[in-house]
Amino acid sequence: MNKSALTPDEILTELARIIEEITEIPAVEVTPDKHFINDLDIDSLCLVEVLAMSEAAFDIDVKDDEREKLNTVGDVITEIQKIQA
Repeated sequence: MNKSALTPDEILTELARIIEEITEIPAVEVTPDKHFINDLDIDSLCLVEVLAMSEAAFDIDVKDDEREKLNTVGDVITEIQKIQA
């Protein structure tokens, strides 16, 4: 996957695939406004796995202090775009 200049929709598609692989939540249910814990019922351990797989998929490194701010799917999309810019 070409990691540079990905659109939010391209990031969402890959992120939804990762979430589906880890949690079995259908990718179509993963939207930017979804909160990982409150809406998708993803626990902290699964979230760590989602972030680790996202870092590998997008060839990025999310700083620890930024990880704590990633509460929604949209937050992760924004962070990936910020790192790739």
